[in-house]
Amino acid sequence: MTLSSEAGTAKNYHHGDLRNALIIAAAELIEESGSIDFAMIDAARRAGVSSAAPYRHFRDKEALLEAVAELALLGLTEASRSAVAGKEPGSMDTIIALGKSYIQYMIDHAAFHDLMFGDMGMRAMEPQSVDLKATGFHVLVGAIEAYCAEENITEDDPVELATKMWALVHGLSALTMNHAIERFSPNSDVFDLLATSSRTFLSGLKRS
Repeated sequence: MTLSSEAGTAKNYHHGDLRNALIIAAAELIEESGSIDFAMIDAARRAGVSSAAPYRHFRDKEALLEAVAELALLGLTEASRSAVAGKEPGSMDTIIALGKSYIQYMIDHAAFHDLMFGDMGMRAMEPQSVDLKATGFHVLVGAIEAYCAEENITEDDPVELATKMWALVHGLSALTMNHAIERFSPNSDVFDLLATSSRTFLSGLKRS
C-alpha cells in the first residue's frame, strides 16, 4: 500500500481540504519518482489547484516536505500499533512483530526514508509538532516495559533497551533497502535475522 493511499485512514489526514490534498499530492510525486526533486507547482497541479494555492498553507516547499515526513512517521506509528494488536503483552514475539512491521514499512516506503530520518523528519517530531508519547518508538518502549515486567528485569532502562532494538531494526531496514544483505549474505532472510538477533538480545537480559 502506498503512503498516499494510507493517508485516507491515518489520523488527522482526511480528504476534502486543500492542505491535506497538497500533502497527498507531494507524497504521490515522491512515490512515483523516488525523489523529493519536484516543484511546488507540480504539487499544485497534482492537487488540481492554482500555483499560488499551496502558499496559503505552506511557506515554502520545505514546509510541505516536513508535512509529508510527518505523514510518513504517522503511518509508521499506525503500523506499529497494528503489529501489537491482539498480541500477548510482555511476550518476546510481540517485540519481534514490532520489528518486522518496522522493516516491512520501511521497505514499502523506501522513497521516504531520508525524508523521515533527515532534518525535516526530525523537525516534524519536535514536541511542539507531535506528542512524542504517541509515536511508534513509544509503542516499542511499552512492549519492552511489558517484557521486562514479565521477566522480572528491573535493572535495565526500557527506553535504552528500545533504542538498541530500534538501532537493530533500522539497520536491517537500511541494509535491505540498499540490497546489502542479498549481496553479502544471499541466503539470509531479513526477518529471520531480526528474529534470531532479537531473541539473543532479549534472552541475554535475563542472564545479566
